[in-house]
Amino acid sequence: MTLCLVHHGDRAIVQVRDTGTGIPADDLPHVFDRFWRADAARGRETGGSGLGLSIARQIVSDHKGTIDVESTVGTGTTFTIVLPTV
Repeated sequence: MTLCLVHHGDRAIVQVRDTGTGIPADDLPHVFDRFWRADAARGRETGGSGLGLSIARQIVSDHKGTIDVESTVGTGTTFTIVLPTV
């Protein structure tokens, strides 16, 4: 995993990258939805509740920022968070 922080004008840009299995393009529009999980067969015991990214999105939004995701299956995923610095 790689974590990068860049100051760009009046914004802080945080990127979190991994080299995991990636997220299929059809699933990307749903990753920030509450209770949504890519693998419906996974239960809370093995795969979480599906709340983490929706909570992250709400926190970022509450701070007047944005969060986006890009992913390629077989290559990995990058989450980009942009927050105002003032």
